[in-house]
Amino acid sequence: MRIDVEQNDITTTTVDAIVNAANSTLLGGGGVDGAIHAAAGPRLLEACRALRRTTLPDGLGVGDAVVTPGFDLPAAWVVHTVGPNRHRGETDPDLLASCFGASLGAAADAKARSVAFPAVGAGVYGWAADDVARVAVDAVRTWDAENPGAVDEVRFVLFDAVALTAFTEACER
Repeated sequence: MRIDVEQNDITTTTVDAIVNAANSTLLGGGGVDGAIHAAAGPRLLEACRALRRTTLPDGLGVGDAVVTPGFDLPAAWVVHTVGPNRHRGETDPDLLASCFGASLGAAADAKARSVAFPAVGAGVYGWAADDVARVAVDAVRTWDAENPGAVDEVRFVLFDAVALTAFTEACER
């Protein structure tokens, strides 16, 4: 698997699937979540509401992932995952790692060959960019070793220079 790092807008990234740093309600929010919902258009919210009415009545759990179509996005799929919120005492790095592994599994199940991730857990959920980068890169490499050939490319598409530096350094380890 090829792993790339770039500073860009994930909503304009041309890959098979983009990962949404969602909240458990799946009904949109701020940051990456809000940007993805805005760019995908209203059908994304309807798809998420349908998931809540059927398979996820209690919402999506921390570290889990679920796929919806990408609708108006360049990506065919959106993989929604809920990161652990450090401000709520969710400090287990295994929960954070699960976001990346579960997202890759969901993307592979949708036949996505290329996947773009934001810095899930950084920002309002309180994880430091360096910690997210280390956990994310290790989780992606571990998932790839356990599922060889299932996904060809992972891109970490990051909003700011701090995250870009953190992920670049984590990839170089």
